[in-house]
Amino acid sequence: MTAIFVREVRSAFSGMMGWLLTAFLVAASGLYFMANNLGFGLTDFGYYTLYQTSFVLLVYVPVLAMRSLAGERHARTDQLLLTSPVPAWGIVLGKYLAMCAVFALPCLADAAMILALRLLGSTGTALASNFASLLGYYLLGCAAIALCEWISGLTENQIVAAVLGFAALLLAFLMPSLRSLFSAGSAAALVIFTLLAAGASVLAGLRSRSLTLGCVLFAVLAAGISALFLFRSGWLTGAFSAVLEALCLFAPFERFVNGSFSVQAVVYYLSAAGLFLFFAAQGLEKRRWV
Repeated sequence: MTAIFVREVRSAFSGMMGWLLTAFLVAASGLYFMANNLGFGLTDFGYYTLYQTSFVLLVYVPVLAMRSLAGERHARTDQLLLTSPVPAWGIVLGKYLAMCAVFALPCLADAAMILALRLLGSTGTALASNFASLLGYYLLGCAAIALCEWISGLTENQIVAAVLGFAALLLAFLMPSLRSLFSAGSAAALVIFTLLAAGASVLAGLRSRSLTLGCVLFAVLAAGISALFLFRSGWLTGAFSAVLEALCLFAPFERFVNGSFSVQAVVYYLSAAGLFLFFAAQGLEKRRWV
């Protein structure tokens, strides 16, 4: 895993991609820092710089992660990795930690800006709040990297991986607004959960190569969802709202920006990163034995 980590970090900066991405993110933060924090004398770096530029991650992260697994498949070097003694989780984790290390560089530049505000007269409370926001920003980026690494493993085309990663992050970015579209009642929840049950049944049938298992699983799930709709529609609506809330990847970052350290948000981002890394490792493990 260490060798993969070192290889990926070197690969990022042996060409122009790593430097361009770092310069891109630092430039975005620097512009907002100069315009808001220095121009207007505002000490809240978390809101006026990090939160205002969080949309930049929609482009930065998919481009950073697009070649992590898709590039290996396109160059056919994935066969070397799959036949190496490194387990699938070691390959995925090594690449993931390398991308997190690359993402840490612009975050270090952000830390320097926060310290500059301290030297210019910001209070100790503002300093702690700004660093808490930077931690939340970094955890948000790491969770997004895990998501895009998993997406990168689904295709061998790097452009497709970048576009799909951008679409997934855009959906997560807009999810707080989209949640209001599904607040009318349990009918929408019934449709969505039925579609999810159908998708899960298809995946289970393909995984086990058993049409019977897929049909039986869908019948059981559909019966359970229909029973909830008829007798406990409130539970169905509540569960649907919880699912939508879990998809709001950018929302927990707001707790850090509001000046509070949120353990719940830390657990959420770590759990999201772990889940997507697990999916990526499972996909790689499946290809190893195909």
